[in-house]
Amino acid sequence: MCLSIFSVFTLNVKAQQSGVDWWPTFLHDSTHAGYSTSTGPVTNQVLWSYPTSDSIVFSSPVVFNGEVYVGSSDHKVYALNAATGAYIWSYKTGDIVTTSPTVVDGVVYVGSYDHKVYALNATTGIKIWSYGTGDKVESSPTVVEGVVYVGSDDHKVYALDAASGSKLWSYSTGDAVVSSPAVVDGVVYFGSFDDNFYAINAATGTKIWSFGTGNEVESSPAVANGVVYFGSDDDNVYAVNTATGGKVWSFGTGSTVDSSPAVANGVVFVGSEDDNVYALNAGTGSKMWSYPTGNYVDSAPAVANGIVYVGSDDNNLYALNATTGTTIWTYGTGGSVESSPAVANGVVYVGSDDNSVYAFGLISVPQPSPTVPEFGFYTVLVLMMSVAITVVWFQKRKSKIP
Repeated sequence: MCLSIFSVFTLNVKAQQSGVDWWPTFLHDSTHAGYSTSTGPVTNQVLWSYPTSDSIVFSSPVVFNGEVYVGSSDHKVYALNAATGAYIWSYKTGDIVTTSPTVVDGVVYVGSYDHKVYALNATTGIKIWSYGTGDKVESSPTVVEGVVYVGSDDHKVYALDAASGSKLWSYSTGDAVVSSPAVVDGVVYFGSFDDNFYAINAATGTKIWSFGTGNEVESSPAVANGVVYFGSDDDNVYAVNTATGGKVWSFGTGSTVDSSPAVANGVVFVGSEDDNVYALNAGTGSKMWSYPTGNYVDSAPAVANGIVYVGSDDNNLYALNATTGTTIWTYGTGGSVESSPAVANGVVYVGSDDNSVYAFGLISVPQPSPTVPEFGFYTVLVLMMSVAITVVWFQKRKSKIP
């Protein structure tokens, strides 16, 4: 009987562990919505910090299967234990790594200033392939259905075969593509330094539409409910219809918007170099609240558990109430926090220009469900056998009692 109870408990724990909402790519998934169903920390308790080799961490961490992957200006990509921060492996590229990695099917995809996109074994860090572009890769790769989509400072967006690294197509814009592509329903969305935002057919690389802004578009897009949201160096946040490329609304901040928006529960959260974090109505663009920090906000917000996590060049990581914009907690690092946070399994991970990667919170430990679980066939069979054995044992014992 005890064995059967243990088996049920183990099955339940495994189910909860497999159900963790990991953060395997920049801004969580290919829509770049920046929203997680994970719980997030409500205090600034540091779980661990990991110092890289005297280099800034502009790259945004990603988290998958209990490991954190992040780039650094020491030319390396790191794999760290998500619970302890312990070093697992590192891979040295030919230049600094500011992009956020993407982890898919046991492979880490990442770009470098050495003009290359890399595919690394997620377990060992061994290189599987690399692809050379014509200039720096500051855009974070997005991987969908076996294809890697990534921009380059050579003015192009590339589609690469995820298994081999061979080029499927490339699309040329008029200037550098630092924006990280969002890929939704067969369309690739990204901005360019040529002052335009693009929608490209993901299969063929042909242009569907483009939208002109008044300046460079470094911000990466977020797509939700038929609208794509992004910032521009013309000081605006834009909402554009994904089907037509027509403007839904724009919101003017006081300065450049290089921060990439997060979208959750009908609200757009975004930073600006006017030193503020904004919450905007996703449908109308009207301001719900703004929160002043002490410097630029280039970090892209992450939203979980009703909390907005975002960094600032004032060296702080902020946790703000998503509804009211009030402070829940802050934490001061030793350098600017341009890295965008990742939230997974109760922990926030972020890089800082003080050369470190930080983890805040506590790892969520799965507990047995307090309610009666829905047992599968084999679990029920084991329970029935256990009950039968127990009944037989009691009957035999009873027959021996005088």
